[in-house]
Amino acid sequence: MRPLTKAVIVGGGVAFVGWVGWGIYSTWKAKSVPYEQLRTLNGGEIRHYPQTIRVETTASNQRIAFRQLFRYISGANQGNESISMTAPVETQNGEAISMTTPVRSEATETDADTVRMAFYLPSEYSPETAPEPTESDVTLVTEPQKTVAVDQFSWYAPESRVERRTRKLLSTLEREGIELAGDPYLLRYNAPWTPPFMRQNEVAVDVLEED
Repeated sequence: MRPLTKAVIVGGGVAFVGWVGWGIYSTWKAKSVPYEQLRTLNGGEIRHYPQTIRVETTASNQRIAFRQLFRYISGANQGNESISMTAPVETQNGEAISMTTPVRSEATETDADTVRMAFYLPSEYSPETAPEPTESDVTLVTEPQKTVAVDQFSWYAPESRVERRTRKLLSTLEREGIELAGDPYLLRYNAPWTPPFMRQNEVAVDVLEED
């Protein structure tokens, strides 16, 4: 094997291992919204979530929406609470706000060309303690406790796949006689640079409380 070819293979292997390692680290580090699993359902789950606080925005595409929300958790709020972009993470100007998973996104009801995206804040925040956004297109939302049906899948989440998994979930709920309490949305649990085979995604929809 030629030295150059060997160097390329070794370099590619090191990069791949580093990529996977970062995916493991970022997934492990992120906090998740707590919930109670009520039962499984055709490869999915019915869950009960407590009251949560989320920060949300609407934009012309997911990239812009993500940046607007990331600015909020990076300090664009009245408390100037931020996460340093250095490694290791360093707190500046007060307490840090973790990027809690999942990230929620859905098409808006008024314009199919826009997307609504939300980050859930860590559970220690309440409606009274969550810092208000300083940007007008970012808002805080208090979400009451709810029952949610989800269908889980890995890899990337293109629109065609999301639609297919959504149809599967809605068909299962109809067959089980479970009534909907809202429109479907997408939940993503990983940072954008996570390897696709390590990603966790869910299509979800609020349903009426089970007896």
